[in-house]
Amino acid sequence: MRVPEILAPAGDDESLAAALAAGADAVYFGLDGGMNARARATNFSVERLPELVDGIHRAGVRAYVTLNTLVFEHELAFAESVLRACAAAGVDAIIVQDPAVALLARAVAPTLEVHASTQMTISSPEGAAFAQQLGATRVVVPRELSVDEIRTFANGTPLQLEVFIHGALCMSWSGQCLTSEAWGGRSANRGQCAQSCRLPYQLVVDGQVRELGDVAYLLSPMDLAGARAVAELSDIGVASLKIEGRLKGPAYVLSAVEGYKRWRDAIATQQEKAPAAQHQLQRDLGRMAVAYSRGFSDGFLGGADHQSLVEGRFPKNRGALLGEVVEVKSGAVRIRRAQRAPTGGVAIDKLGQSVGATKVALPVIGGSSPEDSRGVPLDLPEPIPGCGVGFDTGRPQDEEPGGPVFGVEAAANGWWLRFGKPGPELSKVQAGDKVWLSSDPRLTADAKAAVDEGMRGALGHIPVKLVVSGAVGEPLVVVATAQGNVGRGVTVSGKTEVLLTASAGGLGVEVLSEKLGAFGGTPFKLSEVVLDGLGAGLHLPVSALKALRRTIVAELEPKVLAAARHLISPVPVAAQLAAQAAALPARRPWLAPAEPRLIPLVRTAGQLEAVIAAGLEEVELDWMELIGLEKAVDRARGAGLHVVIATTRVQKPGEDGIDRRIEKLKPDAVLVRHWGGLIHFSRSTAVDGPLVHGDFSLNV
Repeated sequence: MRVPEILAPAGDDESLAAALAAGADAVYFGLDGGMNARARATNFSVERLPELVDGIHRAGVRAYVTLNTLVFEHELAFAESVLRACAAAGVDAIIVQDPAVALLARAVAPTLEVHASTQMTISSPEGAAFAQQLGATRVVVPRELSVDEIRTFANGTPLQLEVFIHGALCMSWSGQCLTSEAWGGRSANRGQCAQSCRLPYQLVVDGQVRELGDVAYLLSPMDLAGARAVAELSDIGVASLKIEGRLKGPAYVLSAVEGYKRWRDAIATQQEKAPAAQHQLQRDLGRMAVAYSRGFSDGFLGGADHQSLVEGRFPKNRGALLGEVVEVKSGAVRIRRAQRAPTGGVAIDKLGQSVGATKVALPVIGGSSPEDSRGVPLDLPEPIPGCGVGFDTGRPQDEEPGGPVFGVEAAANGWWLRFGKPGPELSKVQAGDKVWLSSDPRLTADAKAAVDEGMRGALGHIPVKLVVSGAVGEPLVVVATAQGNVGRGVTVSGKTEVLLTASAGGLGVEVLSEKLGAFGGTPFKLSEVVLDGLGAGLHLPVSALKALRRTIVAELEPKVLAAARHLISPVPVAAQLAAQAAALPARRPWLAPAEPRLIPLVRTAGQLEAVIAAGLEEVELDWMELIGLEKAVDRARGAGLHVVIATTRVQKPGEDGIDRRIEKLKPDAVLVRHWGGLIHFSRSTAVDGPLVHGDFSLNV
């Protein structure tokens, strides 16, 4: 079992500070100059990168920069300048969508890690082979893959896999959604998603509007809370558990990082079935729901069950379901508590299971009904004065009533909540309305404390091993080696100016740990003291040990920070790479048309007959099902047409057999729509093998 890193979002300074204080293993953030899929986040300036990355590394945390949008030809020089800044600052990895950026990074700084963004839609081992050719070391897999599919993926590639474990879900495969661009001219592939999936829609069936009551948000998924998948993902060997949310605040980041880190560590130490670990996870999930939630589910990790992904009644954060209105009276509201986990808690094991049983119905986190059976159980904090609540009147498009609670009194199976003046418009609140806990002053205070700690510098996270040697009449010699996520393997040595003398007590592990390994106020913490080379019965003044410790820290810290920086090409590379690409020889250039020609794409036998009747030269066959495709190929070929077959838009792990079936039909060309198909068909060296045509979905 691999212990995966916890990867936290950082959309601004406060969220970054919260992530560092919470103990994230790595953080990812964008730059405000562009090439960033979360352009609406505050982000960070390129000029701040050296200081920013050094601060992250002092906390023992890895730094990933998101350059995860498509770039145009005229932007390549700018992209190169950003890559140079990242490499010089010591950024550990860049997360990219555009293959050009990956190629630029490899040429600018070969040791800078490249992670293939989920926006690249690398959705299979065959696609990962393409990312590997670009120099990628890790793939951020699409959110749409199940745990079983991720296992198949991992078994088919040597690359690391990064999996989203918490946060917002998209209604489309990342990188493939064009609704925002088509309707509003704002491309998600350029960082400007307008979130059209969060709008209300009507359902029209055979020309008739289907009445759905208050279910109008048909494309708006609930949020992912993948706690039940962590054990299996760890067993698979997933490298990173990623928390979505660069547009969210420090309370969200703090609660998610702390919760998933505790649960991951419980699994790593085989304590996940212990009641204390189970109860802690339920409390942590409750805090996460209050911090931000559209309702939680397992997402696609348990498989594709769309009915469990879309609740449909609202598109926005409402927090956690607190209960239901019983009565409204004199500026107060009586709430009946929502159903929670039974006394003692529900033991959380794997997806769709609880300990000692299988396929147990578990209450949804923050769902619309206590009887819902999606998600995992949570334990909400009791409401106190200062908590924020919102009333669900069934009209999320309007300003629904809500506000801070001034007083809380226990009631039968719930509470009386009292409000100040002016307070929420309780005239709009009715019995039966759902009540949501949208903020908690305890969580707000914890987040503020974490931000303050992170701003001061979350120090003492880089483990250091000390190897100590010496004998009477010699100086004490210490070799210090950094371990952990940052600066691993960096070594410095030092020795005392004072010589060792004989002593009845001697220098043991306890004394040396306390005096030599007291790294408080520095980036380091003592992990181990090795005394194999130290004689017995030796003595040194405490002042000499402290002086040596200061020397070691003064030498080790700059070396650890410098070790992260990369060697950079001394000459510009963008123009050179573009020229090399332009000079690549065409494959069978004699088949290229002398002038542009009309090429229809058809999906039915009737459309194919119309193409034949029109007397065109070439046709693209885009059959949704492979049944009937062979017959269509024979018909088109018999009519003298050049035949092109389109692949699927997305290839899941284990679906490479579809490409092999297409290949057996011997088309003149293949319209490749996913990176796995590009790898599969471009490997053919046969003179009569199909040509490879790239579709728009490749995002080049």
